[in-house]
Amino acid sequence: MKKNIAIAMGGYSSEFRISINSGNVVYKNLDRSLYEPYRVHIMRNEWFVVTDNDTPYPINKSNFTVKINDKTIVFDCVFNTIHGTPGENGLLQAYLELIGIPQTSCGFYQAALTFNKRDLISVLRPYGIKTATNYFLDKGDEVPVDEIIERVGLPCFVKANKAGSSFGVTKVKEAENLERATLVALKEDDEVIIESFLDGTEVSVGVITYKGEVLALPVTEIVSENEFFDYEAKYLGKSQEITPARLTEEQTLKVQNISKMIYSKLKMKGLTRSEFIFHNGEPHFIEMNTTPGLSEASILPQQAEKAGISLKELFGSAIEAALVR
Repeated sequence: MKKNIAIAMGGYSSEFRISINSGNVVYKNLDRSLYEPYRVHIMRNEWFVVTDNDTPYPINKSNFTVKINDKTIVFDCVFNTIHGTPGENGLLQAYLELIGIPQTSCGFYQAALTFNKRDLISVLRPYGIKTATNYFLDKGDEVPVDEIIERVGLPCFVKANKAGSSFGVTKVKEAENLERATLVALKEDDEVIIESFLDGTEVSVGVITYKGEVLALPVTEIVSENEFFDYEAKYLGKSQEITPARLTEEQTLKVQNISKMIYSKLKMKGLTRSEFIFHNGEPHFIEMNTTPGLSEASILPQQAEKAGISLKELFGSAIEAALVR
């Protein structure tokens, strides 16, 4: 019997449209001989299933079921493609765990931890993971410009602590622009992380559970036409994404092994993508995405293709792993 799969997409953040795109790609590529997929739009004021003729059917939030043409659909699994809240910060994961529905991404604790850049860095440092030098601010704090620059230097990056797709990120080259950059970050989150500039090659490493094994995918090198890998570079073609990355074999194995170690130490599940910059020859960890973009042009699907894994296989394996859990 086919499994009913709810593909959760949308969310409450600036990444809504990006998530819809990812969810539609999953919907298109699931094996129809094994799964009956349903597109579930998660929005702040309403959750509903969208059918192929664009008719919306409301989700019953008490048990995550939907009634379509007088038939109640019970979902066997949720494929989580929400970038940002509530699908990437643990809220959706906790809700689904409470009502007993498996889902394809990591657990609620891991999602909350990895979505919080400041907390994640603090957890990983005891394992010897190299990162940028950083400075933290909260909404309402004064911005001690001289103190910040003494610690992180210029140029530096000012980021929203809990946001994705490079929303709320500014590269600051001059001291007088630092306070304005914090205001940009605070539009996305009430916490700010300020990081030293790392000069070097930026790479992205997908780590997934595939057919029961933790697998590091081929590494992607990111060459942005802009100052950094911002929204335009990620989604509007202003970058080159080179897979496999132009690294030595030793560098490739090192960053893949670090990525797998992080995945294992954090007890991750599902599809993840971690970002690094090779600074002074050493990979420095930037962040981890636990619901990475899944369009055909997104980085993780590119890496899977290079590894000989089709989207149908990639998505099917994620569902089967969730059902086993």
